[in-house]
Amino acid sequence: MNQKALKTLEYYKIIDQLTEAAGSALGKEACKHLLPSVRLDEIKTWQQETSDALFRIYQKGSLSFSGAYDVRGSLKRLEIGSILGLQELLNLCKLLETCARVKAFSRRDTEESKRDSLDDLFDALQPLTPLSTEIRRCILSEDELSDDASPTLRHIRRSMKQTNDNSQLASMVNGSARSYLQDAVVTMRGGRYCIPVKAEYRSQVPGMIHDQSSTGSTLFVEPMAVVKLNNDLRELELKEEREIEVILSDLSAKAGEYREVILEDLTLLTKLDVIFARAQLSKSYNGSEPEFNEEGRIQIKKGRHPLLDKKTVVPIDIQLGKDFDLLVITGPNTGGKTVSLKTVGLFTLMGQAGLHIPAFDGSQLSVFDQVFADIGDEQSIEQSLSTFSSHMTNIVSILKQADARSLVLFDELGAGTDPTEGAALAISI
Repeated sequence: MNQKALKTLEYYKIIDQLTEAAGSALGKEACKHLLPSVRLDEIKTWQQETSDALFRIYQKGSLSFSGAYDVRGSLKRLEIGSILGLQELLNLCKLLETCARVKAFSRRDTEESKRDSLDDLFDALQPLTPLSTEIRRCILSEDELSDDASPTLRHIRRSMKQTNDNSQLASMVNGSARSYLQDAVVTMRGGRYCIPVKAEYRSQVPGMIHDQSSTGSTLFVEPMAVVKLNNDLRELELKEEREIEVILSDLSAKAGEYREVILEDLTLLTKLDVIFARAQLSKSYNGSEPEFNEEGRIQIKKGRHPLLDKKTVVPIDIQLGKDFDLLVITGPNTGGKTVSLKTVGLFTLMGQAGLHIPAFDGSQLSVFDQVFADIGDEQSIEQSLSTFSSHMTNIVSILKQADARSLVLFDELGAGTDPTEGAALAISI
């Protein structure tokens, strides 16, 4: 399908609306690259999927795919044996939870309900609930691991808490050393507990200096009495880091066993996201599934251009390809001729991309290999072409490419020149 027609007929504005309706990053990306198909079987499949998704939305409400994170980079790292971080594992977990939610959405109220085109996609989803549950049990947030992630981690953190609660420093701050301190507080410098000693009393508080204030009036001293406490705390912190790495390694190994399943889930969720975005878009403009043929027959019933205000847009009825395959539309300025042309072209592109059209049920569209459009002011100052010359250049190009499976739209054919000559050109074209 030629890019000029897609742009002229404002197909990409519809794609922008479709992209907004998608919930996941990969779904939005797939929507952006959605192009019309020229295969009747593929078009019918897409249209059926859109209709089935729309029916489910009306039946059960909207379905969100926002938790379907793009985890392909993490899966690639698992393939080479890397250990994933907290955020990566959480994203895997959210993807699987989304998978479970989407699968639950697909369940029917009664077993006698008729299967549709989406059932196979829903059935293929594998939520891997034990894996997501284990990740969720161990990881509280993107920067916090649960104490219950392992018995060893729980023991280490309990010991750290007991060490932190040591009252030696507190007794110094509030006791005999109080008069030597700038403030009655305990602070951390380089991962060590220190107290802020006035510079002139440095000799009164034996210990190691770790830092000083910008003015030099305060020294941050680690008293000799708490050196062992700080050493113990640092040793526990190192043990904690090693245990966290062990836990993350274990979770990564478990996720790595299901790498291909997770990738397949992501692919299925992305496809479903696009399908439900198409359905959501159809719902927004009260669309319907058009009937398709390959005989060039177009019959639009009460069609409304999707980019115009649906409260004020005037519906149109257009028939083409049954008794005649050439239609000339005439009428006064601002009478809707250009909008009618664009509606036929845009409906064709939307329908062949699997999108419903804002028209009555029973509307028919034909599959075209190409859609050509010469609409609007084609004047090009850069190429030194007048409006008329530019139109003629475009028309000549269209006539060279168009065949029996092309839809060609001309707006104000022969405009920009003498009316008599323009009419003669229009007749010959």
